[in-house]
Amino acid sequence: MAPSLIGALLEARIDPVLAQKLADYGAFLLEWNERMNISGAKSSGALVAHLLDSLTLLPYVVDPLVDVGSGSGLPAIPLAIATGVRATLVESTGKKARFLQAAADRLKIDASVVAERAEVAGRREQMRDRFASGTSRAVGGITTTAELLLPFLQPGGLAILQRGRISRDERKALEDAALMLNGRLERIVTSGEAGHICLVRKLGPSPARFPRRTGIPEKRPLCLRKGA
Repeated sequence: MAPSLIGALLEARIDPVLAQKLADYGAFLLEWNERMNISGAKSSGALVAHLLDSLTLLPYVVDPLVDVGSGSGLPAIPLAIATGVRATLVESTGKKARFLQAAADRLKIDASVVAERAEVAGRREQMRDRFASGTSRAVGGITTTAELLLPFLQPGGLAILQRGRISRDERKALEDAALMLNGRLERIVTSGEAGHICLVRKLGPSPARFPRRTGIPEKRPLCLRKGA
């Protein structure tokens, strides 16, 4: 599968050395996917789109990086491959955490895996207010993601949130939630044909009550009305 991945990445004008490394990761992911459900991307073609989408975050990544709800390693592993940043991958599902550790070892990237819920890990002293940048993909609504991610960031750190379409209500909710989390929505950048990158700057230490206890950020999203 790696040759087809490399071909597609080269066609997208990715540097050949980087394309090879990304293809190695992609082939390893697809190999694991045949044994257990790690990712929704089941083919080289589907995976290439995710790899390229991950690389759109490159201009905003600063070392060290935390990725919350890492799943199959997107976007954090491609970013670690491309930049060499130290990455901490927070993933509570056991089989996915095992895959992430195996991938980090196989690819020889500077990554560690924390097999815990973000609501728990984000309250640990060694994890809280520590990271210069953070990503989180497909873990919930926009303000849920912000609540889970910002406590990991150091003051001045940047939360890099990937979204598809973002409504006016969602933008306003994110602006308000960021203030509650001691952050500020700096801007929203258009990415690709229909994607957006929301950049939230951490202004100071996280308020002690965030993140709320396990499950609450998803059940009761900050500042977001039902149906918004």
